[in-house]
Amino acid sequence: MKAYVFPGQGAQFTGMGKDLYDNSDLAKELFEKANEILGFRITDIMFEGTAEQLKETKVTQPAVFLHSVILAKTLGEDFKPEMVAGHSLGEFSALVANGALSFEDGLKLVSQRALAMQKACEITPSTMAAVLGLEDKIVEDVCASIDGVVVAANYNCPGQLVISGETSAVEKACEAMKAAGAKRALILPVGGAFHSPMMEPAREELAKAIENTNFSNPICPVYQNVTASAVSDPTAIKKNLIIQLTAPVRWTQSVQQMVKDGATLFTEIGPGKVLTGLVNKIDKEVETANV
Repeated sequence: MKAYVFPGQGAQFTGMGKDLYDNSDLAKELFEKANEILGFRITDIMFEGTAEQLKETKVTQPAVFLHSVILAKTLGEDFKPEMVAGHSLGEFSALVANGALSFEDGLKLVSQRALAMQKACEITPSTMAAVLGLEDKIVEDVCASIDGVVVAANYNCPGQLVISGETSAVEKACEAMKAAGAKRALILPVGGAFHSPMMEPAREELAKAIENTNFSNPICPVYQNVTASAVSDPTAIKKNLIIQLTAPVRWTQSVQQMVKDGATLFTEIGPGKVLTGLVNKIDKEVETANV
């Protein structure tokens, strides 16, 4: 079975999407529609902007979403997903690709999500850190032992977790992780504590927008970050999408479940090759490809 996976924030690069814009009338039309919806020419920043400009929250998330979704749409008849999943932001790309969300509504939600997360980041100093070489349970136990807010946020692959929370609590947790045997525990250059309770203000703001958006029955199941299981019911998809901002990304568990449910080829659509790298670490038997 064919599984398609869509990357999240961090996969962006200068020049992303320019080939699509230059060589596909459909892509050009969708990029120009995106410029209108967003109210600024995001294409100028994607194609020619600096790394700093691309890192702006209001740019990064829509940029990665647009690259992924427009790439999927230009595949035409060749794009026949039997299951989809996306890492954090990538879940919105997956939902447009599988027909649960329209292109326009997906982009509006991603833009609102980015701005709501930015606001939440400004309330309390918060950050994330990568922890390498520890079992999930040890990482969870260490987080639970620290004073302050720090939680496991991204289960990327066995032995690679990202923790998230208040800056001081994350720093203490990093020291404790090293003492517990972690190969590395390093603070990441991110704007805040994504997928942690620190995102509660953003979750509340985005919940209203999601509730007011029309979701359709998808053409194939989406394996959502929150449940790590196949979901096709629009009401359940909405609910999980709202919870996603404050809950962990269960990527390892999602890929394992997709394999169990019959996935034999994972194709990553969008900038970078981060997800196919993770899939190969989660299950060495499955095939991977990039578009």
